[in-house]
Amino acid sequence: MLVAPILDGSGGTHNWYSPAVRTSADRLPAAPTRIRDRPTWLLSRAYARSNGLLRAGFEANGAGLRSYHFRLLAALDEWGPASQTELAQGTSVDRSDVVEVLNELELRRLIKRAVDPANRRRHIVSITRAGRGQLNALDHVISDIQERLLAPLSPTERRRFLELLRRVGDAE
Repeated sequence: MLVAPILDGSGGTHNWYSPAVRTSADRLPAAPTRIRDRPTWLLSRAYARSNGLLRAGFEANGAGLRSYHFRLLAALDEWGPASQTELAQGTSVDRSDVVEVLNELELRRLIKRAVDPANRRRHIVSITRAGRGQLNALDHVISDIQERLLAPLSPTERRRFLELLRRVGDAE
């Protein structure tokens, strides 16, 4: 909420909601004390940093692709041909977005789709040779981003951090 400052009679500027209006020289702490050490706050800050690194890394070196393209290509490379539904479930790409992302990959000839002979309403998706080549190039982009994200941690701290993140993420 923006509040218009008012003169308080002493030459200072105030508003109704806080004792004094901050000047540009005043610096706020990183976060209010009440949330600064909360895991949800820290995770959201870490997510914002990692998401920013991913976006910047893919913009600079991703050949016009994004992290969700990488996820789908990686899944197809590892799992082999899969349905669009399986890809959505296994990669956490929203089911409604999978078709659009696969369309983009298909236009680049990085994947191919075929009608499932057992269920004509279903498409089976597979990665192409060009898709594997692009995936290998994107592996370097992702590795660089991981390195930049975890740079503040020692190798031992990195292993422990990843172990703890897996436990938190896998909990029900």
